[in-house]
Amino acid sequence: MTQAQMTAAEIRAARAQAPQTRDRDFAQSLGICEAQLVASYTGQPLSAQSGAQSVTRIVAHPDAVMPAVKALGEVMALTRNASCVHERVGTFEDYRAGPHASMVLGPDIDTRIFPKHWAFGFAVEKQTDNGVRRSLQFFDFAGDALQKIHLRESSTLEAWEPLVARLRLEDQSDAITVTPSAPTEGPKVNEDKRDVLIDEWKGMSDTHQFNRITARLGMNRLGAYLVAGAPFARPVPLAAVEPFFHAVAAAGQKVILFVGNPGNIQIHWGRLDTIKVMGPWINVMDPQFNLHLRADHIAQVFVVDKPTKRGPAISLEAFDAEGGLIFQCFGQRDDAGDLSVWQGIVDALVPAAVAAQ
Repeated sequence: MTQAQMTAAEIRAARAQAPQTRDRDFAQSLGICEAQLVASYTGQPLSAQSGAQSVTRIVAHPDAVMPAVKALGEVMALTRNASCVHERVGTFEDYRAGPHASMVLGPDIDTRIFPKHWAFGFAVEKQTDNGVRRSLQFFDFAGDALQKIHLRESSTLEAWEPLVARLRLEDQSDAITVTPSAPTEGPKVNEDKRDVLIDEWKGMSDTHQFNRITARLGMNRLGAYLVAGAPFARPVPLAAVEPFFHAVAAAGQKVILFVGNPGNIQIHWGRLDTIKVMGPWINVMDPQFNLHLRADHIAQVFVVDKPTKRGPAISLEAFDAEGGLIFQCFGQRDDAGDLSVWQGIVDALVPAAVAAQ
């Protein structure tokens, strides 16, 4: 049965036969998107049966959502792409709206939001063996998840119903119309502009200047790394990614770790203490931060060095086979502003032949 043929009732019936499969994986097995699976439970009563769900369609625009979420107190914020899941525990604090990009700033939750991609919003209540789990879930026009906000035992539960009532849409239909997602942009290179790229790269004073430089030269991030080469973007063996995480943990090195999708980027500041590898997954399992990375999805990795007013900004960046960015990880300076430990960690990842260039 194809996506176009399935009704909400048929989706729910199929789901009842596979209640343990994760939403994203189950939706893919049906040939539908995750948002269509979630929408199919709109208006359903929440029974006491484990796995039962009740969904309310809500406003999706961050300008309405993010200031309201603060009332929930401590939550778990989840942002993912196809290869990496980034989970951060904290409270949504200072929301700053912008016409093209918005952000949430705070000691625990730090995001960069691109509102034009936020299309569908849902308040989800799901019955489990341990009680009702509540979450706010937001998706793009293709029905792919942008951000999920899960309540915890420590959350302000009494704020849930007023928040849902405030954000509730008049349209409570259990079906949505989605549009195909744009394909991932592969590397855009312009070898003729290499000398200009290098000159402007050397003249950067802020990492945010990089995207403007590459766009002006007809390249994108990955394309510029391939054109520039060492010492600006040094290729790293894929097998070095797992040892990298263990080295960061062993050194107690604080990092700034970005994971995102077209509509949302979530940032972790701090240590990566507990590394657990399970099959293809590299996991960080710390109390306030979890990361789940599919190492087998990584196709290219670089140590990237960009100049700033504070000194070099040195990152490890991983890309998938289509050229999509999976994650970026920067070293966080210590109290004295030093990055020597981080420098040593990333330098050790680069093959000697590349390091000698």
